[in-house]
Amino acid sequence: MTSLQLVGFLASILIGVSLGLIGGGGSILTLPVLVYLLGFNPVISTAYSLFVVGTTSLVGSVNYMRHHQVNYKAALLFSIPSFLAVYLTRKYLIPNIPDPVFTTTSFALSKNVAIMIFFALVMLAASISMIRDKKTPDQQLAGSLNFNLPVIALDGVLVGLLTGIVGAGGGFLIIPALVLLVRLPMKMAVGTSLLIIATNTLIGFWGGTANTVIDWSFLLKFTAMSVMGILLGTYLSQFIPGQKLKKAFGWFVLVMGVYIIGREVFL
Repeated sequence: MTSLQLVGFLASILIGVSLGLIGGGGSILTLPVLVYLLGFNPVISTAYSLFVVGTTSLVGSVNYMRHHQVNYKAALLFSIPSFLAVYLTRKYLIPNIPDPVFTTTSFALSKNVAIMIFFALVMLAASISMIRDKKTPDQQLAGSLNFNLPVIALDGVLVGLLTGIVGAGGGFLIIPALVLLVRLPMKMAVGTSLLIIATNTLIGFWGGTANTVIDWSFLLKFTAMSVMGILLGTYLSQFIPGQKLKKAFGWFVLVMGVYIIGREVFL
């Protein structure tokens, strides 16, 4: 195992820790870890990312279920349009993206580079969301829940498209929707988000790997370390304020997004 591969496996623990501490964000590291540290091409990396993120989030959601911090109605209403979108994206959109995506007489944008640049733009959007995030006190959210079906469905479709294309869970879109639209308390929004992410990503993995050769030995090892990370992150969340970590992690994701754009465009 090379030093880069060792760093890649250690980074898988960080992915899980972040999911356990702040309920999101860590999944957005999976694709660059697989591509830049472990040497997989972006298309197969998005598939692997779906499995890693899905399994890790599912394990993390179990703890929230045990503490009754998952709203199953909200998860169901959000998940149905979302997992339909992610399934159709992985099944039909990704395989039919042309390679190269765009060409001129002097320039060609390959499918792999296009995926990485799009992913970097998603990272920038996620980082801004995490940096600017202002926690809404739970007491302000008290009262009857609000299920605005058209708005929830639209947000679910957007998350499904995002998940299908880049293999990230979309927690930075799901949690604000659950807090602001459904009026869930923050902890319940995090637990519900993890369950939605698990459903979306695992369905996306199943729907988009029919003709893909999967290295199960590697994938299960990488996923196992990420699961260890989310168990550690869930434990540490009892002692470390997640909001401060979320902002710091947002700055890290911002730097990573800029780095990926610079690497793919100029190198």
